Amino acid sequence: MSIGLDNSGKTAILYRLKYGEFFETKPTLSFNVENVTISKKKMKIWDVGGNDKQRPLWKSYLRDCDGIVFVVDSSDELRMEEAKHELLAIGKSPGMAHVPILILANKQDIPGALSPMTVARMLSLKELTSNRPWHVQPTCARNGNGIQEGMHQLCELTRKKNRKQMAKPNRNSFTAVAL
Repeated sequence: MSIGLDNSGKTAILYRLKYGEFFETKPTLSFNVENVTISKKKMKIWDVGGNDKQRPLWKSYLRDCDGIVFVVDSSDELRMEEAKHELLAIGKSPGMAHVPILILANKQDIPGALSPMTVARMLSLKELTSNRPWHVQPTCARNGNGIQEGMHQLCELTRKKNRKQMAKPNRNSFTAVAL
């Protein structure tokens, strides 16, 4: 599942993963679903709109979610508190305690963008839980920098989580929801 505040670049990242190039996108009014392959794993990624009217619906997309991609606009420091509030709400949802979270600190190409370490601190990632695996990856949807690496990290976090929970053997696909 791919989620995040509006205008963070969720859809642009999804299309970069799917088609390998940048597309100018319009605000997502509902959701997009695409199948992509990362690290030899098939992923179904749900890209859910991030405006304030759609955010209450995010929790309904989380069932059976193996990983969460939370996209932030790292050039917009003023909205980090709002992003933190939404991320913590999702992270504390029932059944989400151990679901890995990949934070994509997007728009790193913009001068003054926050570093991944600063994004992690501003989002209070340590508050999510000590048992939850998470990773912050600097990205740029325009040129593709960091996106594949971040998704590889999510695959690795999910693999480790599944191994710890003695997940079903030979599982070669999972669902990620981009909020």
